[in-house]
Amino acid sequence: MRNWFQKIKYSIARMMYGRYGNDELNFVLLISALILSVMGGIPVPFFWICSIVSILLLILALCRTFSKNIFKRRRELERYLAIKNKPRNAWKLHKNKKRDKKTHVYFKCPKCKAVLRVPRGKGEIIVTCPRCQERIEKRT
Repeated sequence: MRNWFQKIKYSIARMMYGRYGNDELNFVLLISALILSVMGGIPVPFFWICSIVSILLLILALCRTFSKNIFKRRRELERYLAIKNKPRNAWKLHKNKKRDKKTHVYFKCPKCKAVLRVPRGKGEIIVTCPRCQERIEKRT
């Protein structure tokens, strides 16, 4: 019996070779499909739309899992993570600004919009943006 399970395990591993597999976006798609399928079982107006959307999300998750176009799937994941992390990064910047308001000044680079932090009370200084190498004259 143990040998049979090992054969199944190796055959699945061979089948998945060169395919994308699972990631965080697939997990979110599957959880969303599960929630929508549960909502589709409740008799509410347009409950059949929830069922159809849940089936489409399941199909999308399966297509992403078995896809061989790894580059495209990673780009999709990067876009999802950028959208997901945007509020978190904004909150983190707000928290850092509040923490450092007595010792540092925050401002944006006019060229690339990167947030720069310089010490407070240094007078007129020239700051070089680490992202775009733009030289900015700033009073602190």
